[in-house]
Amino acid sequence: MSPPTLDIQRVYDPPPTANHACFLVDRLWPRGLRKEALAHVQWLKDVAPSTALRQWYHKDLTQWDAFAQRYVAELDANPAAWQPLAEACAKGPVALLYGSRDVEHNHAIVLREFLLKKLGRR
Repeated sequence: MSPPTLDIQRVYDPPPTANHACFLVDRLWPRGLRKEALAHVQWLKDVAPSTALRQWYHKDLTQWDAFAQRYVAELDANPAAWQPLAEACAKGPVALLYGSRDVEHNHAIVLREFLLKKLGRR
């Protein structure tokens, strides 16, 4: 079985193709975007890192690995938060949308790898 199409992209970029189920995976609504602009997107704020974890990390790249480990632990402890993503992956392509400017160090990357492992694709 081929791995699910599980893309990640900044919420500020043009939306993915219409066949993707789109999920905003940030705890906070992205600045400068109206809710109407993301009417096709399901907001799963509970799948995002906790406020405490986000504040602890605060984009300190020296803590990236520890952040990823702690975030995975949060995800493991809360399967109800990521289950809608797993279910959507079984139906077709999924796009995880995030607001961070850092495209190499953001929670959506960790979430994508976590989901691929949970779905037995990695």
